[in-house]
Amino acid sequence: MANQPQPQYQQIRHTSLTQARSAWYLSAVAASGLLLSACGQPTASVESPQQQFMAAFKPYCGQAFSATIVADNQPSPAWDHPLVVHIRDCEANTIRMPLHVGDDRSRTWVLTRQQTQQQEVIDFQHYHLHEDGSADAVSPYGGQTVQAGSASKQAFPVDEASKALFVANGLDVSTTNTWTFEFVDANTLSYQLSRPGRLFEVHIDLSQPIAVPPPAWGYQE
Repeated sequence: MANQPQPQYQQIRHTSLTQARSAWYLSAVAASGLLLSACGQPTASVESPQQQFMAAFKPYCGQAFSATIVADNQPSPAWDHPLVVHIRDCEANTIRMPLHVGDDRSRTWVLTRQQTQQQEVIDFQHYHLHEDGSADAVSPYGGQTVQAGSASKQAFPVDEASKALFVANGLDVSTTNTWTFEFVDANTLSYQLSRPGRLFEVHIDLSQPIAVPPPAWGYQE
């Protein structure tokens, strides 16, 4: 008779184990559900350095800024005038920035992001238009990125079409040009032209917008 409580103990133990296993099973199912749910969530797209670089211009869109030549190892009197950069247009994949040199409104910088199945590039072109809107003989010219670059800096080695244009117009020395844009800091955008023996760099002061200049030649309001 002393052993009679044992079946009751075994029943209690069996019930406890069953409950524990059930709790573990439910926890496992819940965890699996959470895992599957997480796996089913779409992954947030990560912008490329070139996308980030283009987006960095947007806060300044529609505004104009003064600029200063900070390096020029072949100075020219043509640049001895106030410089104004107007970040005029910011479209999804295109940015247009007229550069005014005194009363000369012939220059416009154009950045265009291009995406193909093989690669993503940013194309940079200089457009030179005369006061009547006609294109200069050496226009457009520029280059494309060949590396991903960074969100703050992109380099544009001269492209083949520009090389041919330079040679045709007796500007063979320019066939090794590289242009660079860089957000040096929160208040400064740098434009640079470099090649062996040549360095020209302009700093654009983004800290203080100035009055928007008249439209660049060939463009209308």
